[in-house]
Amino acid sequence: MKILTSTQIKECASQFIESEMTTSLDLMEKSALACFEWLKSRYSNEYTYYIFCGKGNNGGDGLALARLLNNENYNVEAFIIQSSSDFTEDTQINFDKFPKSVDFIEGDDFEVNEEKAIIIDALFGIGLNNKLKGEAEKIVSKLNEINAIKISIDIPSGLFTDSLPEENQTVFRADETLTFEFYKRSFLHPEAAQYAGKIHVLDIGLDKKFIENEQTDNYLIENDFFEKNYKRRSPFSNKGTFGKAIIIGGSYGRMGSITFSTLSALRVGTGLVFTGAPEYGSLVLQTVAPEAMFFSCGDKYIEDIQIPFKNYTIGIGPGLGTEVLTKMAFEKMLQNEKNPMVLDADALNIISESKDLLNLVPKNSIITPHPKEFERLFGKTNSTLEQCELARKKAKEHEIVIVIKGHNTAILLPDGLCYYNATGNAGMAKGGSGDVLTGIITGLLAQGYDSKLAAILGVYIHGKAGDYASEKFSQEAMTAQSIIQCLSDVFLELNK
Repeated sequence: MKILTSTQIKECASQFIESEMTTSLDLMEKSALACFEWLKSRYSNEYTYYIFCGKGNNGGDGLALARLLNNENYNVEAFIIQSSSDFTEDTQINFDKFPKSVDFIEGDDFEVNEEKAIIIDALFGIGLNNKLKGEAEKIVSKLNEINAIKISIDIPSGLFTDSLPEENQTVFRADETLTFEFYKRSFLHPEAAQYAGKIHVLDIGLDKKFIENEQTDNYLIENDFFEKNYKRRSPFSNKGTFGKAIIIGGSYGRMGSITFSTLSALRVGTGLVFTGAPEYGSLVLQTVAPEAMFFSCGDKYIEDIQIPFKNYTIGIGPGLGTEVLTKMAFEKMLQNEKNPMVLDADALNIISESKDLLNLVPKNSIITPHPKEFERLFGKTNSTLEQCELARKKAKEHEIVIVIKGHNTAILLPDGLCYYNATGNAGMAKGGSGDVLTGIITGLLAQGYDSKLAAILGVYIHGKAGDYASEKFSQEAMTAQSIIQCLSDVFLELNK
């Protein structure tokens, strides 16, 4: 799915209106109808709807929705914020059409009966470009304190489409947001996502050709992208068909990480998996992952990386450690290797201590830092959006793929594109989850996917397996091993 700016979204709507010989009022009605059908499918008429509207087009959506609900005998009370501005033309029409009286409110001078209440936020839409203040801020502050179901139309009031709220900024805190046609980019960053709740993208009938013609650098990974780009296994294949992955890492007392990476590389369909680790961990690895072949890179720590094979893909970093000899072995490996590889964890920590090593990383390699690792590599930023833009710049500069792990993991490509992931959950915020991702991406890269697809599909699969794990074990009880176990569910669903 394309992620468009607020300006582009407005342009799509305008082009649709001009080409379809329809009106902005008709589009407002379609938006309200989409919200009405969604609400009708989920909530009974036992609820009272308190719909808070502004005088702009978002308020018009709210007033049209209020009319549709009222016509179906739902309990509805509509409120309009008192302000010096006039109604937009379409909002005025919907105000005139609403058959009941409407309360014009100032500040917190209104009441909501919390029993069986649904609050609909239609105060401000994507046109908002300033922080809430004055009466609007008072209204939203009071609404946030009320114990009721809270739903925003298109975007929570106080949020912006293309930028993030400041700390302690007043924003309507929705349980769910009914957004039209597109994810808003701000929804994909935690500073804003905390206000939007669960996102539902509603189709209001915009012509898809206008959407296709809009250029963007930002995308949301959806299941159809996964299904379209994942290669089905041929019945005439052999283990050589699916590549050779080499996972390098592990150190004294830290063999769990490399074990997770090895197992996940196996579970993602790689033909052959080799693990380069200290001799100290050989028994653990051979016991837990007997399908993988072990080769020694030292005694208790990685001391020398000699790869006795050809035509392979490396994933390095989990549990690697930062011993002096390990750092030297890692640098030597970078000097010798020319093919794209996956770098994570201590591989990135070593680079952050000697940033010139970044210039040795082969083109189209994939690095998978969490936000703090990214910060150590490239410097601090003021928000996750700024961090994402810095990563876009660095991905271009170093011709690598950067995967910033976290809420809606962002994948930045050397061509300047950014892909956000929507799979995964908070249960994955545990030790070992990142090691699983390293193994998945390395396995896909070994199977012949280019770096872009290996990273995008790997992140999607990782999150999807995490979602299955949360369903089976709960977010609290799931572990990295749970994610590995549930990789099978991802592929079983894919191959139905």
